[in-house]
Amino acid sequence: MNTALRLELKALIVESCDKDCAPESITDDEILFGPEAPLQLDSLDALQVSMAIKKQYGLRLPDSKETRRILASVANLAEHLEAWLASRP
Repeated sequence: MNTALRLELKALIVESCDKDCAPESITDDEILFGPEAPLQLDSLDALQVSMAIKKQYGLRLPDSKETRRILASVANLAEHLEAWLASRP
């Protein structure tokens, strides 16, 4: 588990979605989207996060069910991003 990457992703989410909370307050496994989620992110927030990930890391997340799974939690996002970064030449 890359703790630094996860904290970086939490900061990216807070900044790109303009949320007023400390990145450290987001747990790795908490649900990020929907009314039951602590941050209550929506589809516009998903777009903002996707664009921020593309800008920061070069990873493009297409609009799909797979993307919804990837963005479900910081842990899922970090796992996907680590795998993608490891597969690059």
